[in-house]
Amino acid sequence: MGAEDKPSNVEDEESPSYLKRASTEKLREIFQKYATQDVNGELHMTSDDFVRGFLGQSYNEDSVKLLAGIADTSKDGLISFAEFQAFEGMLCTPDALYKTAFQLFDRNGNGSVTYSEFVDVFKKTDLHAKIPFKLDGPFIQLYFGKDRQRAISYVEFAQFLHDFHEECALEAFRMKDTSGSGFISALDFQDIMLNVKKHLLTGEVKDNLVAVTEGHKVSFPYFMAFNSLLNNMELIKRVYLSATANNRMEPVTKEVMLHSAQTMSQITPLEIDILFQLTSTINQTGVWWTRKKVVDTNRRIVYGDLSNIAPEHYTKHITHRLAEIRAVESPADRSIWIQLLESSYRFTLGSVAGAVGATAVYPIDLVKTRMQNQRTGSFIGEVAYRNSWDCCKKVIRHEGFLGLYRGLVPQLLGVAPEKAIKLTVNDLVRDKLTDKQGQIPRWAEILAGACAGGSQVIFTNPLEIVKIRLQVAGEIAGGAKVRAWNVVRELGLFGLYKGARACLLRDVPFSAIYFPVYAHTKAAFAGYNHPMSLLAAGAISGIPAASLVTPADVIKTRLQVVARSGQTTYTGVLDAARKIMAEEGPRAFWKGTTARVFRSSPQFGVTLVTYELLQRMLYVDFGGSRPAGSDVAAAKQELTKVNPDHIGGYQAALPMLNGIETKFGLSLPRFSSNLKLPVKPQQQQQTQAS
Repeated sequence: MGAEDKPSNVEDEESPSYLKRASTEKLREIFQKYATQDVNGELHMTSDDFVRGFLGQSYNEDSVKLLAGIADTSKDGLISFAEFQAFEGMLCTPDALYKTAFQLFDRNGNGSVTYSEFVDVFKKTDLHAKIPFKLDGPFIQLYFGKDRQRAISYVEFAQFLHDFHEECALEAFRMKDTSGSGFISALDFQDIMLNVKKHLLTGEVKDNLVAVTEGHKVSFPYFMAFNSLLNNMELIKRVYLSATANNRMEPVTKEVMLHSAQTMSQITPLEIDILFQLTSTINQTGVWWTRKKVVDTNRRIVYGDLSNIAPEHYTKHITHRLAEIRAVESPADRSIWIQLLESSYRFTLGSVAGAVGATAVYPIDLVKTRMQNQRTGSFIGEVAYRNSWDCCKKVIRHEGFLGLYRGLVPQLLGVAPEKAIKLTVNDLVRDKLTDKQGQIPRWAEILAGACAGGSQVIFTNPLEIVKIRLQVAGEIAGGAKVRAWNVVRELGLFGLYKGARACLLRDVPFSAIYFPVYAHTKAAFAGYNHPMSLLAAGAISGIPAASLVTPADVIKTRLQVVARSGQTTYTGVLDAARKIMAEEGPRAFWKGTTARVFRSSPQFGVTLVTYELLQRMLYVDFGGSRPAGSDVAAAKQELTKVNPDHIGGYQAALPMLNGIETKFGLSLPRFSSNLKLPVKPQQQQQTQAS
């Protein structure tokens, strides 16, 4: 990309920081640790020592020799310390990937690649087995000459590799297009992508290759643009960041992306069309694109959508990722203690999220409680509040602004474990009922929510009864100040669970409705959710859940509040329901619905967005399912076990081998089973002695 094509205001976040050379002393110490061959009193590494021992890779015999030949520049089958150190230095250069690939094909080490050398290596790759490429065709002749006797230099070979893999895709298209119509079927398109371009496919793209075509035939221009889009995803990210002034959360329309892409000649309008089509298909937004109609201009994408599509760049493996922690190497390693640790982790994050959510909406909760406790059928006189807004104004007028936060302290002490156990149990039950494909049936989602709602009552009921009595205490002018501890002492242990049945009637259906609706609403917004979409999903989901359980909430409030002189008293849930119906009519069961919706919707929105953002920022991999709504790109960013002996340039050794596969599609066969690594003679003697 030329200097004029790159936005000046975009930080080059993907460029690797060049590695610093390791010291000679440290490299020699590591070399001697793995070298097993003694030649004239000097240790050398065999191919097995280098590839299987030092690099820890389980390639087959032919592949081991090929890969060891990258470092073995003398081509004598052994790697000396000088060669080992020289390769470490080469890995620190900015074009290390191309140099590594060049040395893989330069079998005789003379600084050029011949046709026979190229064919010898290429025939050992998986790509050759999948695509019968014409090795004597016009493309090869353009580089190696008509008689294929020309040897090409490093810089020419770098260009050859860049063009060769694209030519393989073209060859595959020609092979599928037997009629020469310029079209192939959707299934043929999928077959080519899975066999030739698999290294460019994320899981989301791989699963939607047929869906994105809507089953129609794929034209050659579409095929070329689709592959170009995947190849240029890092450039697409820069187009997006340029359009949003580096704001990764700002939704961008197709029109804005097209305008921003005009400064970069590599990006075509068809690629932008496919980008929006692909993100729509992956996110299942229902906005489809066909060859007869363009993408809905109202459709927007965020940076996270690009992460669903962009293949992971090999350089990302060079730097160690410190943002994530793995508690186990694989799900099979999960013990009961790891699962308990996971629940404790979620419980802690849920506590913080619950406290944040409760504080944000507490004034609305106080108004809701006072409105529900107002007895319109009593004979004690005129009602205190005409509506929720009138109640809010009178509280501020008579009790001050802090009166809206009366009872907040016990609320925070209780809401932390309440919301924590609710979120933890929902996640736990969902994990247990989710199949190996990551799918969970609708009934299981409802059951998980119901279990979460039922489990929280152990904390909710004592919390609510104390909170409610503190909230209504301000209604009594000149009355004695009511303190939380006094309420607890007065009620005793069993008194704190007064109205528990009504609490269950409210919380179980609330959570059974809320959590499934939230999960599907969030998924409808996007596969990756930014904070505003998470907040919106939480708020929207709270509307049906909060409103439909208001009757149970009214009954619970009446049972838990202290009835004043002249007010009706209740002995239980059924008694309260009968008396409220008889004295105040059916409308009384819906008192405070507006305030309840306005409290519960934003409260759970704030709570859930805080919970999921904490899980993103403080993610710990316990081997279970990743939190729903988390950055999907993070699923691709798992920590790999780093060999402490890979120092200096050798930190890039495995990423460079991975890059040969992911950038050029030239994967070499591996053994499927674990291999026993070679053991030095002196190490074997020590083992036998011990």
